[in-house]
Amino acid sequence: MKNKTPDDTQSSDVPNNETIDLSKLSDITEPLVSARLRNPNRPDPISHVFTILPDVDKETLLCHACETLASLNVMSTDLACDLESSRRNVALAIQQLASLGELLVNRALDIIELPQGPHGTPPTSNA
Repeated sequence: MKNKTPDDTQSSDVPNNETIDLSKLSDITEPLVSARLRNPNRPDPISHVFTILPDVDKETLLCHACETLASLNVMSTDLACDLESSRRNVALAIQQLASLGELLVNRALDIIELPQGPHGTPPTSNA
């Protein structure tokens, strides 16, 4: 028989029905964003977490961006199904922006000039 353990993701200090005070969140994030806008050379405080290799080609970057946007589309659609009223509208707006971004990236992929092989065809991989 399994012992029931408390869910570590839920803090006993915060009630489940409490919502985040957006004005407090804005008070925290606004100085960081403003400092970044005033001095674009200032490093982003979280930029060290994720990096992209400098020699990655544009097609690979666009493909990954497209897949990321497709995932965001699915997640926001699933979230919208669980919400009601204005929160549902916000989730659907996020979903539509993700769809638009995905369409734009796909269109960019369509018009990129791919490297041509010896007979005017794209090179094939040996994998």
